[in-house]
Amino acid sequence: MEPSSIHAITRPHPRLLRQYLLQALFAGPVSPIAMLILYFRYHTMRYRFDEHGISKSWGILLRREVNLTYARIQDIHLASGPIQRWLGLADVQVQTASGSASAELVIEGLLEFEAIRDFLYSRMRGVRDEAAHEKPDEAVTLLREIRDDLRATREALAPKGTA
Repeated sequence: MEPSSIHAITRPHPRLLRQYLLQALFAGPVSPIAMLILYFRYHTMRYRFDEHGISKSWGILLRREVNLTYARIQDIHLASGPIQRWLGLADVQVQTASGSASAELVIEGLLEFEAIRDFLYSRMRGVRDEAAHEKPDEAVTLLREIRDDLRATREALAPKGTA
């Protein structure tokens, strides 16, 4: 899948609404409330994939937004339950080094979950590769010069061997 098509993804697939409604049916006596909450969650959920990172926002009264840069991503997992597999969906769980056992961001309700995982892995590796090939900054250059000067001073002050 081309990066431009992934950048174009802004909303979950309509099958996610079916998943939410099926999950709400299993909530028993609070099913109507759960359906209402999940309905609004689905309709307010937005994704953004750009050059610097990914973001997800959702909610009406309690609006939440999560932004992650590709450099912060540590690991990516795919997870799908029985209902999700039946609907052809999976969750892309993005983890960072925040110390939390749970995912920092869950991208849900997309059919292209494997392509998104591969896209995120390539971006995550690309950021790390760029950082590895960057020119050393001024501090590193200065420290190397100091090291070389100290080495030369040590050699100059070392006692000369007599023959």
